[in-house]
Amino acid sequence: MSVPVFAPASSDPAAVVVSPGVEVTDIRGRRVALPAGEARIAIDDARYLVALSLLLDDPTTPLVGWPHDGHRIGGDLYDRYEARFPRLPTLGRVSSSAEAFSLEQMLAAGPRVAVFSLGRGPSDAQVAQLERAGVVSVFVDFFIDPLANVDRSLEILGAVVGRDRRAAEIVAFRAERRAAIESAVGAAGLARPDVFLEPHAGMSEECCNSPGRGNVGVYIEFAGGRNIGADILPGAVGRLSLEYVLERDPDVYVGTGGPHLAGTAGLVMGDGYGADTARESLERIAARDGIRLLSAVRNGRVHGLSHQLLNSPLDVVALELLARWLHPEALGHLDPGATLRQLNTRFLAVPLDGTFWVSSPLPSERLPR
Repeated sequence: MSVPVFAPASSDPAAVVVSPGVEVTDIRGRRVALPAGEARIAIDDARYLVALSLLLDDPTTPLVGWPHDGHRIGGDLYDRYEARFPRLPTLGRVSSSAEAFSLEQMLAAGPRVAVFSLGRGPSDAQVAQLERAGVVSVFVDFFIDPLANVDRSLEILGAVVGRDRRAAEIVAFRAERRAAIESAVGAAGLARPDVFLEPHAGMSEECCNSPGRGNVGVYIEFAGGRNIGADILPGAVGRLSLEYVLERDPDVYVGTGGPHLAGTAGLVMGDGYGADTARESLERIAARDGIRLLSAVRNGRVHGLSHQLLNSPLDVVALELLARWLHPEALGHLDPGATLRQLNTRFLAVPLDGTFWVSSPLPSERLPR
């Protein structure tokens, strides 16, 4: 196998440079020495573009390879990334976390560091092959155990692209808001409502997708609720029978959706979508056979959440939303709209613009342009 020859650190003042001697412990617990000099990275999921755009004014500066799976962040949002950073579609294509890993594609892209999703990517033998070819592998996790791993993963990415201080600033911002939720939820006497969260709501006619022990289910527990899926699903995600959901008759229903459900009967909302579209799709979801019989629907405790606020450091907004929805009296003072506006103005290179949550019968909330 030929070993790619990497160029020395760039003299371009816009280049992202990593200092000598930087080491990280990745999410798999591997101690990794990062190559000093110009950062050249590949990622296996377009959603990491959002995390990079929190760290860098131009997230494509250190990027040499990605899976070209822009649909994972939503079509409108990806179009704005491409318009802002026109080199994005010209970068090398590597295998995504949803595909079998291709060593050849990764080497052809020429990274110095390859960022992989936990539970996906290369085998240990392939990691060793990458190392022999001069490519360092780093594993992060925004999906399997987000509460435990998102901040650590953001810090790892910050080190990989030489933005440790920026990562620390964002982690502190997130910690402050999580602490406010945790303090209120921990107050004595705060009852935990039963919650049914349906990911990708209405994507198919079959019911009912649900988090189990892990994934977005951990958000429900943190926000002071009981995830009804965790009681019977052994894994992070799975499917509940409609009969089980009706028997549990949850106090609160939350559906997640996004631009990826456009053209389906699912919950359509997020970047580029207005309040009317979000509300109409939420009402359609809530009116389905069986779902409309739930106490949560009859009592007006039905909510829609854009998946674009999940699986990334933006999830702190989702935590605030869930806490408000689960405990409107005790936690109604939380302001997720203000939190998202701060993320937009202080951190994100490409601010979000659209309707990212909606409730019935309360009015939806849309960020101003």
